[in-house]
Amino acid sequence: MAGRVGFHSDLTTDIESPADEEGVHDSFSQLIEEQSYDQHDVIEMTSLELEEESRDDVMDLESPVYLRCDSEEPQQTECLIGGRWSSDTLKVLSSMPSRTIGRSRGAIISQYYNRTLQLRRRRQSRPSIQHFPRSARPSIRGHRVETDADEREEDDNKRERLVNNLQNLSASDRVRMLRAMPLSLAEKKELRMLVLNKAEHSLSQNQIPCCSQLKYYIIIAVRHGWYGWLSFLSSLQLWQTALKCVGGHFGTGVLSYFLFLRTLLFFNVFLFLVTGLFLVVPQAVVAPDRDQNTSVTSLWGLEVLTGSGYFSDSLLYYGYYSHQTLQTNRRCSESINGTSCEYGLSYNMPLVYFFTIGAAFFITCIILVYTMSKSFGRSFRIDKSKGLLAIKVFSSWDFKVSKKTSVRLQRANIGTQLKELVAEVNREELKFSVLQRLFRVFIHMLAWLMCLGSTLACVLAVFYFSEHMHKKDVETRSRTRMHSSDGVLLTEASLLAVPVLVSGINLILPGFFNAVAWMEEYDSPSVLNYVSISRNLLLKVSVLGVLCHHWLGRVASDPKKLGLQCWESFVGQELYRFLLMDFIFMLLDTFFGEFLWRLFSQKALKRKRKPVFDIARNVLELIYGQTLAWLGVLFSPLLPVVQIIKLLFFFYMKKVSLMMNCQASGKPWRASQMTTIFITLLCFPSFLGASVCVTYTMWMMEPSAGCGPFRGLKTMFQAGKRWVQELAAQNPNLSWLVSAHTYLVENPLFLFLCAAIFLIVIYFHSQVVDGQRKIIELLQEQIENEGGDKKFLITRLQDIHERKRVVSPRRIRGASEDSSYS
Repeated sequence: MAGRVGFHSDLTTDIESPADEEGVHDSFSQLIEEQSYDQHDVIEMTSLELEEESRDDVMDLESPVYLRCDSEEPQQTECLIGGRWSSDTLKVLSSMPSRTIGRSRGAIISQYYNRTLQLRRRRQSRPSIQHFPRSARPSIRGHRVETDADEREEDDNKRERLVNNLQNLSASDRVRMLRAMPLSLAEKKELRMLVLNKAEHSLSQNQIPCCSQLKYYIIIAVRHGWYGWLSFLSSLQLWQTALKCVGGHFGTGVLSYFLFLRTLLFFNVFLFLVTGLFLVVPQAVVAPDRDQNTSVTSLWGLEVLTGSGYFSDSLLYYGYYSHQTLQTNRRCSESINGTSCEYGLSYNMPLVYFFTIGAAFFITCIILVYTMSKSFGRSFRIDKSKGLLAIKVFSSWDFKVSKKTSVRLQRANIGTQLKELVAEVNREELKFSVLQRLFRVFIHMLAWLMCLGSTLACVLAVFYFSEHMHKKDVETRSRTRMHSSDGVLLTEASLLAVPVLVSGINLILPGFFNAVAWMEEYDSPSVLNYVSISRNLLLKVSVLGVLCHHWLGRVASDPKKLGLQCWESFVGQELYRFLLMDFIFMLLDTFFGEFLWRLFSQKALKRKRKPVFDIARNVLELIYGQTLAWLGVLFSPLLPVVQIIKLLFFFYMKKVSLMMNCQASGKPWRASQMTTIFITLLCFPSFLGASVCVTYTMWMMEPSAGCGPFRGLKTMFQAGKRWVQELAAQNPNLSWLVSAHTYLVENPLFLFLCAAIFLIVIYFHSQVVDGQRKIIELLQEQIENEGGDKKFLITRLQDIHERKRVVSPRRIRGASEDSSYS
């Protein structure tokens, strides 16, 4: 067998592993050695008593067991179970570790008394802790299943000695030893209490210094405080009960959507805290005298949707922020030479604006890479469904749950997870003929052509419609400059045309994709979700690419053509409108696509079935909205607040709609890798694309000359360069900062190196996970080989015994004939 692990390993390490020959045969060697100590349990292989031979029917014996059994493993197991064993073989079998656990408690205590004694001796010689076998199994001393009074008394003595040995061990070794004992929790707790009581008694008898007692109580207090803090943090997890309810009724696939929504909420909270603390609060508290006289025509009701009007000259947009250094504690005094003013703290707003946005994106990138790597480690490890099913059946219930609602929720959650695991275990690959395969390939190609064609048509529609609205906006603004009182409402309303078109496409086209997928007839729900995600992702990325070209290629390249004094604020308003229209259309989709469809299906069609929650479509909507928020944080620092409100409303709206209008999937499936895929999509197409657009804007685009913190500069990057040059001019010792800024900030090679480092980290972590997967596979195969070795040894032992049965009657018969002749 490929990849089989041999018993003779060339690796020489201090840590015991299952691949070591000593570790594999530890139980058998200790069994033979310890059996030799007890004379009443010695296995006599050389002579058999006549009474035993009279009980054994030699004529009924057949060939050895390993010859009668087939090569297949299940049949071999049946032969081992159903074989007729001799008394010696039964004695060996009853002494094996797997047979004595739970039955011979005294043998287990005896075994671990020897282990604690050996560990104490090792501690005295001070060897490495790695020499202690971490996963050693108990080797039993040949105790019989039935125990008499003497053996019970001996067990009590051994138990007392075990307690003494545990008391003399260190705290970590004692905990490790108690965890390794194959005893019940009550017995382990009893042993632990005995050790602690004896330790307290010995401490009370001995004179302990006051410093040691103080240190002991401080350690206990710190440990209790740490455990209390951890429990407090776990209780502060957002939407914990709601997520358990969703996972219990609809499975891990739908649960992954809500977990992803919570992750996006945390990203936006972080972004809002950074921009709010360093940009919004200083600008609001220490606002300089504004040199912009803007007359705003208030159109309440419409300006909430368009983001213009009153909001255009507020902290929401880029144009409001000052290009000067903010000063505090301004004190002016009149003197003979004139008025002199003294300032306290200074705040360089252009520099802070530049580095705040850059640091926010850099930290977000690190968090995304770390989250993705951690998610890779959790999702792509080896988890066999049969093993998880056994764990879920036997050890999934939390006995601390006492409330009726919690019990029902826990029961529903376990039941849903069991359905998913059973469905994964019983999943069978369908076999098709050649013609059926060709027909399915043809259907899939036709479906993909339809989806790609519709995506291309929608992208072209967005491109030409945005160009048409751009030209129309130029003409409208030229007319409104001549007639400023006419057409203001029409101008404001026309700004919503492109966002409404894009949001309508995002609402309608995924439904068409679902209809095409229904035609393809995918057997696996997970494959259906992955295909739907790829198609929706292609649509969102294409539309966002066209929009970025519209904002940076048309608006930012020639703002005078539109009569814009601040094109950055205009782009921020556009992103605000797109984010708001996406929110409104998601409300319409929830109302018409889920609520009204459920009523129509139940009332008109007389069906009991409800619609299934579309995971791929809703997840891609979240990624689309988050991409808009990342794109707009440069032009609208408070745009993450809008995204936070949107996500909070989405969570409760989707949860209520899910409980009322949707049902669980008819084919249960376990979404073990969905969260990892969502984080990966959020990192690479979404965050990477937004970072490229923001970096291009800060590097290449010329800021507006009449607004914003970067007015008067050719690029936003020059804000940092100007500050470094001022520092170098004031202090010549800091001249090295100019070259450092040139090579690390202005040079794109540094950004490429950072991106390459992040990619290397992701690749390295994936390789580590892959290596762990291979090691786990080898260890699982090694465990199976150990089981085969046990079966082989048992069959050989029975074979030797049966051969001796045949030989011994001949010796007895020959001895009787010799005596008769004599």
